[in-house]
Amino acid sequence: MATVNSAVYVPLEVYLETTYRPDRDWIDGQVKERNMGERPHASIQKFLVRFLGNNEERWKIVVLPEQRVQTSAKNYRIADVCVVGSDAPDEAIVRTPPLLCVEILCRDDRMSDMQERVDDYLAMGVSVVWVIDPRRRMAFSAVSRKLTEAPDHLSVPGTPVHVSVAEMFAVLG
Repeated sequence: MATVNSAVYVPLEVYLETTYRPDRDWIDGQVKERNMGERPHASIQKFLVRFLGNNEERWKIVVLPEQRVQTSAKNYRIADVCVVGSDAPDEAIVRTPPLLCVEILCRDDRMSDMQERVDDYLAMGVSVVWVIDPRRRMAFSAVSRKLTEAPDHLSVPGTPVHVSVAEMFAVLG
């Protein structure tokens, strides 16, 4: 998920009442476009939504693609994939810390921008953030500010939620 360098200042009320296609982040009053549409990004996202979704009942989770997450009073992020516990409140905009937020890199994404996203999610109380790089076929996990490469599998600590990195990247051919 790349951020295009076009930002417009918009009051929060306007942002929350506006439908963007694709949806956009709202960061301290700026609406930030997201660059999407590359096949590797879409393939990984589809795999994760299917794989995690097929395990919703067993793992007691709910999988939410392209979900608005209010990370703070001044920041709303759109997670590529968001996972909440099945007992989490049914919120139109997720305000209760999710178990997992997943960000999938696009060609133009910068790691400094991604680190800001990770920091926002973790500061809100998200258990873990996965960052997936389809081009380099690398997966990272963050339970603190530091992104750590996950060469074999990704997991959500304290839950049965996990995915094989090799199986995930196999969808890229």
